[in-house]
Amino acid sequence: MNSATLASRAHQVERQLDKLQAKTAKVGVIGLGYVGLPLSLLFSEAGVAIQGFDIDTAKVSQLEEGKSYIFRIPPTEIEMARSQGFRATTDFSKISDQDAVIVCVPTPLTEHRDPDLSFIERTAESIAPWLRRGQLVVLESTTYPGTTEEVLIPILNAGSPEGLCAYEEGMDPDGDVFFVAFSPEREDPGNNTVARRDIPKVIGGHGAHSGRLASALYNNIFAKTVSVSSTQAAEMTKLLENIYRCVNIALVNELKILSQKMGIDIWEVIDAAKTKPFGFQAFYPGPGLGGHCIPIDPFYLSWKAREWNFHTRFIELAGEINEGMPRYVVQAVANALNSHRKSINGSRILVLGMAYKKDIDDLRESPSLEIIEMLQDEKAIVEYNDPYFATVGRGRHYDLGMTCTPLDRIAEFDCVVIATDHSDYDYASIVKNAQLVVDSRNATRGIESTKIVHC
Repeated sequence: MNSATLASRAHQVERQLDKLQAKTAKVGVIGLGYVGLPLSLLFSEAGVAIQGFDIDTAKVSQLEEGKSYIFRIPPTEIEMARSQGFRATTDFSKISDQDAVIVCVPTPLTEHRDPDLSFIERTAESIAPWLRRGQLVVLESTTYPGTTEEVLIPILNAGSPEGLCAYEEGMDPDGDVFFVAFSPEREDPGNNTVARRDIPKVIGGHGAHSGRLASALYNNIFAKTVSVSSTQAAEMTKLLENIYRCVNIALVNELKILSQKMGIDIWEVIDAAKTKPFGFQAFYPGPGLGGHCIPIDPFYLSWKAREWNFHTRFIELAGEINEGMPRYVVQAVANALNSHRKSINGSRILVLGMAYKKDIDDLRESPSLEIIEMLQDEKAIVEYNDPYFATVGRGRHYDLGMTCTPLDRIAEFDCVVIATDHSDYDYASIVKNAQLVVDSRNATRGIESTKIVHC
């Protein structure tokens, strides 16, 4: 290699660091959903040039028109980002123009609860031909420890231009390499108490240079970054966070069922317990788990653990309890109707709230979907109301084809099921006008009425 070539390769990492730190680097975000779009807007607010990528032409069209498809993101934020240069495209050839590329695509489960990495795999295949020397690729999609090294990097290496490969520890960082890191998303839809930029960002690089570059990238938009030793450690960090929640929610769900049998108000118990200033964190029962993380992510680790001949008993038990909660709600509805001398078969039931948690427009893994399907299996006539969803059509695991029923028809139904406790609902009015209310969220606490059944 001649001296001119050596000179052209000198200080590749330092040049990239300078661009990232000076905010002159171009950043691409792949997957403009509940994670990728807010992330893109954060970068745009910080003055970083952002190019969004998505295979959904409808999303791209809306963004290019300055519109938003996520309730908590007003169109004004999209318009502001566009005024600062944010653009969305389905053209993955523009990957080559970016200095850093962040992947925020779904990682669902298959019908057999195995990891479905097809979105990561297809995205990697789309990125690979357009990779260039010095680029940084960061995976944010939640997955099992080892995905970045065992799945993402091999696909990128196999499809990248000849001679180009992912940087490994010990390689010349000024050579024909690109850099890879994993940094788990920590989105919490509906949480207005912690600003997104104040949530510490965990980063694990595939080698020290990759970690340095990723930290420089995220330091532009997050108040604090937390570096760990590897991509596997970062991947496991995200799973630990979600498994912690999953197990504790399962515990409180089980205690709720026991408390009801014993005539004890579990909500009163939780309120009393959380007055302890140490050693206790409050978790709350509900009709089941929802969202993309907690119902799914623990099973990624369960699946991976089999490779080590290890059975994750806590995860499996917690999953069993949480997955049984929609059936528990349906049984409570049947019992409540029976006490009114009505059969669930043929009864008209209105489900309040389709989102998986209050005050958001996110249906992913919502227990309401399963509750409706179970009620329909019992031959009930089911409708829904949710201020965030005018219609609920077809999704990955459901096909409802339903339209929102106005609340002024509430008296027509034999039973109203509170599945999501949106703040917009006037619960006193709901109880007053309903014939029977089954409350799975404790939304009617403090309202005295014989119509209410807590479950």
